[in-house]
Amino acid sequence: MFKLLKESFKIEGIRKKILFTLFILFAFRVGAHITVPGVDAKALTELNELALMAMFNTVSGNAMERFSLFAMGVSPYITASIIVQLLQMDIVPKFVEWSKQGEVGRRKLNQATRWFTLVIGFVQSIAITAGFNMYANSGLVKSPNAFTFINIGIILTAGTMLATWMGEQISEKGIGNGVSMIIFAGIIAQFPVSVKEIYIDYFVNIDKSDIWKSVIFIAILIIAIIAVVFMVTYVQQAERKIPVQYTKRVQGAPQSSYLPLKVNAAGVIPVIFAGSFIATPQAVLTAFEASQGGKPWFEFLSQIFNYSTIPGGILYTVMIIAFTFFYAFVQVNPEKVAENLQKQGSYIPSIRPGKETEQFISQVLMRLSTLGSVFLGLVAVLPIVAQDIWGLPQAIGLGGTSLLIVISVALETNKQLEGLLLKRQYTGFIRE
Repeated sequence: MFKLLKESFKIEGIRKKILFTLFILFAFRVGAHITVPGVDAKALTELNELALMAMFNTVSGNAMERFSLFAMGVSPYITASIIVQLLQMDIVPKFVEWSKQGEVGRRKLNQATRWFTLVIGFVQSIAITAGFNMYANSGLVKSPNAFTFINIGIILTAGTMLATWMGEQISEKGIGNGVSMIIFAGIIAQFPVSVKEIYIDYFVNIDKSDIWKSVIFIAILIIAIIAVVFMVTYVQQAERKIPVQYTKRVQGAPQSSYLPLKVNAAGVIPVIFAGSFIATPQAVLTAFEASQGGKPWFEFLSQIFNYSTIPGGILYTVMIIAFTFFYAFVQVNPEKVAENLQKQGSYIPSIRPGKETEQFISQVLMRLSTLGSVFLGLVAVLPIVAQDIWGLPQAIGLGGTSLLIVISVALETNKQLEGLLLKRQYTGFIRE
């Protein structure tokens, strides 16, 4: 990785892309430290002790803890993207038509995604602000009235749209997937804080006689992190190579090749989306805790939408698995793959082109997604279970989710850098 970065900085075009990405990430981190006007920063200390804040900080790039301009992060954009992709699956005819129009249709779908992001971001920002303000009379909002809530909602929505635009700029002019890079930067920025939290809990606020227990715990934690990094890297790079052969009438085409299908074709989007789905209802319930706390319906929903409880952990895992299957089929789309293979004059041995090819790819993708979804669910939930059982620091509870995001984004960025370097080598060879 370090050698790859060294080689990349030697090339002016790639160096500019890297520096542009770092500049955008720096601008996002600056905005993540600016508290929204009309909010009492002193009340945030109490809110940061809530378990759901850890989830919000994960999906917002750690911008929620200060209730900053980018507190909503890119979470509304991710939700809007999945909604638009869902509507393309023979639900809204216009969206289905746009999905088949190539680049023109893609621009129309992107515009629709932005409008959905605007609406979702505004509704979600007002709901979360009102919920946190009502939590135990925290007094988050200095002047709680309709005008103030709408004003804060507009500011947070504008921050979401700006963060989304930053992500698009990174994807277009920088390195890596912009939305993922913003979340990645927030998690990396929080890493020193997490290390400090663990150090205080296990080396400062303990008796000297228990120092060896802390040393053993840290050693086990480091081994667990290395094991998770190894497993996530292995699964994220694992793929099923389906052999593909070409007919002789296609000139210039190789006689045989393969169709790569990843074990986890959905990446980390299912984990991020499941986290947003869990955190938002929990924030709304927080608003009614003072008046409705203790009532059966409130306790039931609080258990369901709390990832640290058994029902909440089960729901969180089930959602990750469900979104993995959905997003894998959105990313690969067996129908389009089968159609493209037929247009290229290629086929899978022993499988008829067309409908049978589509069914075969769907079956393979279903089996791969089963393994990938269970893996994602285990990595995301096991640290939360360990936190709940042994009372570990909150930083460890969502450590699995954070590691999934960080490793996946790092692998994706690494592959893009390798591709740019390889492209330059071919270009230089042709010029010579």
